[in-house]
Amino acid sequence: MSYLMKFDPEVANAIRQETRRQNETLEMIASENFVSEAVLEAQGCVMTNKYAEGYPGRRYYGGCDFVDVVESLAIERAKKLFGAEHANVQPHAGVQANMAVYFSAIRPGDTILGMNLAHGGHLSHGSSASFSGKLYRVVFYGVDPKTETIDYDEVESLAKVQRPKLIVVGTSAYPRTIDYQRFRTIADGVGALILADIAHIGGLVAAGLHPSPVPLCEFVTMTTHKTLRGPRGGLILCKQPFAQALDTSLFPGMQGGPLMHIIAAKAVALKEALTDEFKTYQDQILKNARTLADALMADGFRLVSGGTDTHLMLVDLTAWDITGKEAQEVLDRTGITVNKNTIPFDKRGAQLTSGIRIGTPALTTRGMKEPEMKKIAGLIACVLKNRHDERRLEEVRREVRSLCGQFPLYAQRLVKDR
Repeated sequence: MSYLMKFDPEVANAIRQETRRQNETLEMIASENFVSEAVLEAQGCVMTNKYAEGYPGRRYYGGCDFVDVVESLAIERAKKLFGAEHANVQPHAGVQANMAVYFSAIRPGDTILGMNLAHGGHLSHGSSASFSGKLYRVVFYGVDPKTETIDYDEVESLAKVQRPKLIVVGTSAYPRTIDYQRFRTIADGVGALILADIAHIGGLVAAGLHPSPVPLCEFVTMTTHKTLRGPRGGLILCKQPFAQALDTSLFPGMQGGPLMHIIAAKAVALKEALTDEFKTYQDQILKNARTLADALMADGFRLVSGGTDTHLMLVDLTAWDITGKEAQEVLDRTGITVNKNTIPFDKRGAQLTSGIRIGTPALTTRGMKEPEMKKIAGLIACVLKNRHDERRLEEVRREVRSLCGQFPLYAQRLVKDR
């Protein structure tokens, strides 16, 4: 960062401190991950300078020969990775990806059937705080109170009564496998299209470790920065008959010039995802999640739905007499980063919550495996049991730093910036 340090030391120092924070803490937020040095390099390249409105071979600006190369590579790699008929790699984020699908497939006022945010859904699936809840008539499905898994009978019943134009299948805090075939059957029964939002499980789907919605759904959206381990951004897959409407919905419909440096980084991440090493990595994410879940339950925690099939789990803190907000804050003080999260039928509001959401992608990227998951579960339990004991909290902080030191992250960057 020699240029940046010379011109703007305040920003440079903040970046350096963030690099150190990431290196010295246990990142367990399920929606976060660490990209490779190759992805970082592509994201910081000169393609940030290029305006390229339009699509490869159909730009509104000159000088797009080489950005066309990287976007075409990203498109073809996405199609190959997921077995898709069409791909659009331009969405700036997952919300924009969902928005493009809505704008191309349905009209304002049409009915959407989506998962309740409080049960593990996402804001962009119909929340009143989101554009989706403001522009469309939204009906929500949720989880069964006993099993805390998706109530497919309720989904079918609601679909028959409400006759949605679009069924949104996707979650942001749901730890179980999704039955896309059941959703397809339900949708066909009422003449609805399906949007599968796999923002969280995109990497698992790519590796063949979670059922793929691509053959069964008209639209599939995702972010590229969670289990897929790429730069922050969005991606859309769709059936060929919807391709033109989708592309024009995104540009010029709702976005201007694409972020070509981010698309270059997406292309690199998608190439990484096509390797055997990536499949091994995704398998380890699942092994780590299951080990962590079992260890937490052995330490007395209750997990929503009783465990996990994916990279994340929801910890119910009701019996521990602590809110999710308090748990997040005290864990953060010891270098363990999680996020507060509502649990199904939560009696506390979204600002306090009764749970925390925990994921294993970032820890797995660092090379941690089952033994480390067992140790981390014990550290989490120690912090929450002794949250008022500053001495014990400092002991955990030292243990966290020691563990992180055994699995260094971006070590060369830290050395260069000293």
